[in-house]
Amino acid sequence: MLIHVFVPALHLYCHSETVCISVLIYHPLSSPSLCCLQTERSMKKLPLPPPENMEGEQQKLVALYDFTATERSDLSLTHGEEYTLLHKQDRLWWMVQDKDGNKGFIPSNYVTGKHNIEANKWYCKNINRSEAENLLRQEGKDGGFIVRDSSQPNSYTVSVYTKGLSTGDVRHYHIKQTDTGQFFLAENYIFSSIPKVIEYHQHNAAGLVTRLRYPVGPMGKCLPATAGFSSDKWEIKPSELTFMEELGSGQFGEVYLGKWRALCRVAIKVIKEGAMCEEFEEDFIEEAKIMTKLCHPKLVQLYGVCTTERPLCIVTEVMEKGSLLQFLQQSGDTMSREKLLSVCQDVCEGMQYLEENNFIHRDLAARNCLVNENDVVKVCDFGMTRYVLDNQYTSSLRSKFPVKWSPPEVLHYSKYSSKSDVWSFGVLMWEVFSDGRTPFGNKSNAEVVEEVTQGRRLYKPHKCPPNIYDIMFHCWHERPHGRPSFSRLLQSIKDTVEEDNL
Repeated sequence: MLIHVFVPALHLYCHSETVCISVLIYHPLSSPSLCCLQTERSMKKLPLPPPENMEGEQQKLVALYDFTATERSDLSLTHGEEYTLLHKQDRLWWMVQDKDGNKGFIPSNYVTGKHNIEANKWYCKNINRSEAENLLRQEGKDGGFIVRDSSQPNSYTVSVYTKGLSTGDVRHYHIKQTDTGQFFLAENYIFSSIPKVIEYHQHNAAGLVTRLRYPVGPMGKCLPATAGFSSDKWEIKPSELTFMEELGSGQFGEVYLGKWRALCRVAIKVIKEGAMCEEFEEDFIEEAKIMTKLCHPKLVQLYGVCTTERPLCIVTEVMEKGSLLQFLQQSGDTMSREKLLSVCQDVCEGMQYLEENNFIHRDLAARNCLVNENDVVKVCDFGMTRYVLDNQYTSSLRSKFPVKWSPPEVLHYSKYSSKSDVWSFGVLMWEVFSDGRTPFGNKSNAEVVEEVTQGRRLYKPHKCPPNIYDIMFHCWHERPHGRPSFSRLLQSIKDTVEEDNL
């Protein structure tokens, strides 16, 4: 059997392939084949697809915060003002137009859709049951309330403070939805949207412990960090930084409180000489570019790096209360179980984001999490460990890892994954419920490797409820596939918080 192949003469690849196959006979054509011409004619009859951003150009956004542009390509935002979305450069920086026709890039986490629930002042994002109770008690107003995300996806809870009881109390009401897509708090009062439900109960208790009198904003009302200072800025000039005071020292070197362009308070990590492997310096710089694109409320934001001069500097957001480890050692014994679990939830939210973005931390521990002025905990130094020279991370095989926080596959094969981070998260939970004690006490690294290999695990801390210990224990499954994902862990923690079973 012979197969005749008719293709334009310019298709050299087809010619070379057919020459090598005896059953194929190559026929070069001086013009496109009839079938190609027919395809072209058919294509010409089809209408052009609509521009990619046709719908986006009509989308209206509302600014959640003020934003001051620092580069000519960016646009300043005013809280509450409307803007028109023109183009999404990426998921972190969008091109918008203001009411006067000015155009520029803005951080996407500073705006929301005009009709999105986030546009309402009573909505608090990234806040759990325990944090809601603390916030409302701190405000102390009868009828003070917030609307927050429930533990279940795409559902919401109203938390309201009442002085009707002797000591004051916080009640939580789930916003329910009918089969027809309507919403209600009390069954007899059903509305087409959540804002209408809230508006009704601002005037009528109707089954609630009190009417919703005062919307309470987020703790501290602090601005969220942006992914870099501008839409495409990761390299920071040393001349733009002002050093104010030393905050402490870490694996990399000294950490200073400073300012960028005298506008924004930042933390500046100065890489001390000999702290980083020279051969990895280029790799570190490339990875730093990627890390500036990671942006989440529970990650310490990397704004950029100074690489044009030595020493190298890493510029991040400021976390006023320092490391979680020190925070636990100083305050852990006074913290409620609810607050301790809230700390774990903060870390788990940050790690879920890294997991979703296929980014491995490699050194998750209380020492590598920081606490801000509102006691929010954020994960830091993700991905940095392999660039640091430090005996704490060196095994007998001379590979670098934190032994007491590492699973068997890292101890024996230096094999990292999100599931090795899950093991470390279990150890971090143990640190949290042990007031910052060192896991495995004074045992040597070699003793810890032997214990973990033989299947022995950390004991239950005395202040840790059995259901919380079950969560951390599941993180220590011998095999990676036997450990839960961070997404599943986060759901378990949220469910425990909402059950109020502590």
